[in-house]
Amino acid sequence: MRPTVRDVAALAGVSPKTVSNVINGGVPVRPDTRQRVEAALAELDYVPNLSARGLRNGRSGTIALALPDLGTSYSAELARAFVELARGHGWAVQIDQTGSDPAREIDLISRARAHLVDGLVLNPVTLGESVVANGRGLPPTVVIGEVEPQDVDQVHVDSFAAGRDVGRLLIATGHRRIALLGTSDDSFRTASSETRHEGHRAALREAGLPEDPTLSIAVGSWSTSAAAAAMSRFLDQHGSPDAVFCFTDSMALGVLHVLADRGVRVPEDVSVVGFDDIEEASFAVPSLTTVSFDKRAIAEAALTALERRIEDPDAPRIVQVVPHHIVERASVAPRRG
Repeated sequence: MRPTVRDVAALAGVSPKTVSNVINGGVPVRPDTRQRVEAALAELDYVPNLSARGLRNGRSGTIALALPDLGTSYSAELARAFVELARGHGWAVQIDQTGSDPAREIDLISRARAHLVDGLVLNPVTLGESVVANGRGLPPTVVIGEVEPQDVDQVHVDSFAAGRDVGRLLIATGHRRIALLGTSDDSFRTASSETRHEGHRAALREAGLPEDPTLSIAVGSWSTSAAAAAMSRFLDQHGSPDAVFCFTDSMALGVLHVLADRGVRVPEDVSVVGFDDIEEASFAVPSLTTVSFDKRAIAEAALTALERRIEDPDAPRIVQVVPHHIVERASVAPRRG
């Protein structure tokens, strides 16, 4: 039979309550007593009964992380950070994919209300149809990303400032025909694309440059293949721009492939900038200039906010912005002529 807390207490010569204090933390235990209990736990190979613990404190020990598309490198890197850091908060992480479908968010909210998970970290793509639109009646929830829900804790990167910074860099290096890949249209509209686009517009206004609508390249999804197809169509219709600002690194990899296939040199003929600084960005040919930010900082900030929200459902809303910077690599060069 599996050893119990009473078995551990008997072996260590302490009360069951002391064993619980050592296991659960939060209550100081004398170092010599803790050492005896930990030795007894190891000797008996004691495993806590998490189900029973959950029944006592109303917690499952699991949180849910829902991302729009688990097939991207960015999602993989972010999910890894959440899983690794959640251990320090005493949580396992259940990872799900919403596919930008509000119905999936509703399902996750229902599971949280049924106490199958203790809280949620959601990455909504659009706010209008999202269940976090007004923030009322939600279980403990933290939003990551650019949407701006009311009364819901949020952790995000300032995409407006990042888009403006990329525009400033490209303009300062002599680029004028700057294509934007990943913009919104009627079929696919996201908070990230609109915020990054508006940041780029701000850079154009600062420089006294007009916006050319033909340089806005919408895509049906933010995937490498969709970006490659969209870039090919653009080149067929409009020829090469001076530069391409891709709203994700995954899309930038598709653009680099298309340009290389057509004999367009990067950065001599066209500069390319991405967003997210995924691992592949530094190994691209040429290596990719991109907007970088600490994904582990996003995960830790979201987990800390969620823990706070679980402990105090009525705490004031918090919004945390994770700093960004541009990593300049080989895919951008000053424009000649």
